[in-house]
Amino acid sequence: MVKFLRFVRYWLPALIWMSVIFFFSSKQRVSVSEEPAINFIVFKILHMIEYATLYFLLFRGFYSLKNKELSIHERYLYPFILAMVYAATDEWHQTFSAHREGTPRDVIIDTLGVFFMYIYTRKHLSFIKRFI
Repeated sequence: MVKFLRFVRYWLPALIWMSVIFFFSSKQRVSVSEEPAINFIVFKILHMIEYATLYFLLFRGFYSLKNKELSIHERYLYPFILAMVYAATDEWHQTFSAHREGTPRDVIIDTLGVFFMYIYTRKHLSFIKRFI
């Protein structure tokens, strides 16, 4: 029962967030402005935020593992790699959705969001521990 509760607390949020990303990446695009440049900027910033959130949720899961299971370096690195791989597979998934396209550019933008959260967690771990 303890393992199940640990899974629910530390891993389920990341899995739910990944499901939300998957769901919205298969939907038709919407726009916030008639100006294409504004749409581009707004949605790329949202991509960065959604993948920064994914990194944080994955980091929570890896950070919660017992000290002997992973080094602190691995606790930062594994969620980074996993979020990048998920970004790439999500872009690939979009190539099968009508009105969507998967591009390497979007993987790079998503990875920037992951990178910014990685840097933030490295610099502010004592603050972040409150949310873990």
